[in-house]
Amino acid sequence: MSLEALMVSTAVVTLAEMGDKTQLLAFLLAARFKKPLPIIAGILIATILNHGLAGALGAWITSIISTELLRWILGFSFLGMSIWTLIPDKIDETEQLSIASYGVFLTTLIAFFLAEMGDKTQIATVALAANYQVPFTVVVGTTLGMLFADVPAVFLGNSFAKHLPLRLIRMVAAGIFAILGALILFKVDQFIT
Repeated sequence: MSLEALMVSTAVVTLAEMGDKTQLLAFLLAARFKKPLPIIAGILIATILNHGLAGALGAWITSIISTELLRWILGFSFLGMSIWTLIPDKIDETEQLSIASYGVFLTTLIAFFLAEMGDKTQIATVALAANYQVPFTVVVGTTLGMLFADVPAVFLGNSFAKHLPLRLIRMVAAGIFAILGALILFKVDQFIT
């Protein structure tokens, strides 16, 4: 297990998830159902499934693309993620909770899995898995990052969000993505093995 891949994946996703639509969804589910354990279990399973697919895609990409092309794709992907992270997410409450008749756990699992499709943390998982070439470790890290950001949201609800400097957190996450992109573009030997 690559400690660097684990730490970077966890940190990047934790920061990127702050104010993200799935964190907002966690606030919404917690306020609506007031049952934290099934919500957390749904978040965990949905994240493992979603990020597991993303990690596998990242590993597969490295087998079909040359290292030089991959360096450019990953570098610009991380730079793009940097910009995307600066844009605050919003959630449509009626759209996300239209499946609420399935129960707390299943509603959370389905809502989180669907909300993560094409989300910046899923794209980051693909890029990190392709970059570090240890998809299992990256998926563990990105899953931990999701839990670090979303579990407090489930327990503390909207009062938690009001006290977080979300703009500053987004700027730090964007900076990390930009640094990763620049390092990949200019120092390929250290970041793609």
